[in-house]
Amino acid sequence: MKKKTGILFLLFVLILYSSIALAANREGFLLLNSDCIKCHDKQPATIAASGNKHKTEVGCLDCHTEHPPEGKNAIPDCSVCHSDNPHYALENCGSCHSDTHAPVNLIIEGEVSAPCLTCHEKQGVEVKENPSAHTNLACNACHTKHRYIPECMECHEKHTEDMNVDTCLSCHPVHMPLVITYDQETPSHYCAACHGEAYTLLNNNTTKHKDLSCVFCHKAVHKTVPTCVSCKIPHGEPHPVQMLRKYPECGQCHGIAHDLR
Repeated sequence: MKKKTGILFLLFVLILYSSIALAANREGFLLLNSDCIKCHDKQPATIAASGNKHKTEVGCLDCHTEHPPEGKNAIPDCSVCHSDNPHYALENCGSCHSDTHAPVNLIIEGEVSAPCLTCHEKQGVEVKENPSAHTNLACNACHTKHRYIPECMECHEKHTEDMNVDTCLSCHPVHMPLVITYDQETPSHYCAACHGEAYTLLNNNTTKHKDLSCVFCHKAVHKTVPTCVSCKIPHGEPHPVQMLRKYPECGQCHGIAHDLR
């Protein structure tokens, strides 16, 4: 009788221990990443190469809290972790983030803008509030891959052969290219690409204006047109009052600044 009782007690202890171990295993307490990769050997390589925060901030069991056949929810919804940004409210995450183990290696198909602008809001505001040909393009017309920044010359011709991407961006902000600004070292032949007639007239002129750069008069902001009297260079004796009354505008006698007479 005592022997039978001892055997039953031993069986009870074994069953109890097994139940506790199984429950603990389900909760992930007994498993490590090193256990998972014994079967799932491809995912760790992908995470190591392109895991982003999935590599540095979470382990296998942070996402995969269950495993078939005991657990039915081995693949969690993205929203379990990602919920504090407007981007995460978008549906069908997998249409761009096709591999959760490489979350920023995106596949972008069709014309895509709205999902991009949930993260890149500043760029969206710039391109909308400053209309240009860029305004009518989808984000992925230029950014064909996530984080890919194309060179301007992939679409646009250079103003001059000595220009490069940095030169383009020194005047034309990408998302508002018609809001043109420049520094005082900008050479006049850059301006000539669009303002060819003015450049030619100025080069053929015989007055002191020929020796001035475009940005000397048109300072800092595109389309700035100064008045003649704002110039700090001495222009000789002022005209008599009687003449100024008859001809109040300088151009009535002197023509235009690029072809001064």
